[in-house]
Amino acid sequence: MVIAIDGPAGSGKSTIAEMLAQNLELDGGGRFIYINSGNLYRALTLACLKDGVDIQNEEAVVSLAQSVNLDYKNGAVFLNGKNVDALLRSDEIDNAVSRVSANVPVRRIVNDIIRRIAKNNNVVVEGRDMTTVVFPDARARFYLDASADARARRRFDQGVSELNIEKIRSSIEERDRLDRDKPEGSLKIADGVTYIDTSYLTIKQVYEKLEQIIRLKG
Repeated sequence: MVIAIDGPAGSGKSTIAEMLAQNLELDGGGRFIYINSGNLYRALTLACLKDGVDIQNEEAVVSLAQSVNLDYKNGAVFLNGKNVDALLRSDEIDNAVSRVSANVPVRRIVNDIIRRIAKNNNVVVEGRDMTTVVFPDARARFYLDASADARARRRFDQGVSELNIEKIRSSIEERDRLDRDKPEGSLKIADGVTYIDTSYLTIKQVYEKLEQIIRLKG
């Protein structure tokens, strides 16, 4: 079974997807694998920054994406065999990842990785185009949303950014614009998805809503 969740940065989809993978169990004891698609793009962005690859040079970014070993194991991203999860949430990566993920050949590389991981597995996967491009026929599809103000506050409260809340909000709005204007895999609400605004909901409330719907879908 595939559970696909889309939405903008800071909408809570990563937290909810991970909780679902940890807590849900299929009849017969089957477990779910959690896949954060955004972290795969962040890992590629990290590789570009470390290797001095200009993210504006699309061919150079594609060449790098084809040459690195990118994988997902136990909920963590591995770049060339190294767990890089702890390195993926810097302001520098935040400001560059949308450019990398807008690269169409790179998107296809990452989407193939995601589909390979999901093959013959039960997965909870989240990102920007999971419900529209990667798994349009997923059994359960959701779009989590929240206001820019709510998302900026969440990012600020995480304490991982050196920016003030106003600059975080501006960065989020710019990232939203880039995500919605991508030539392929743009952020949009697909037909038939369950839309949930999380701006004024707790994590527990959002989780309970999704769990109830998923169980109704079997």
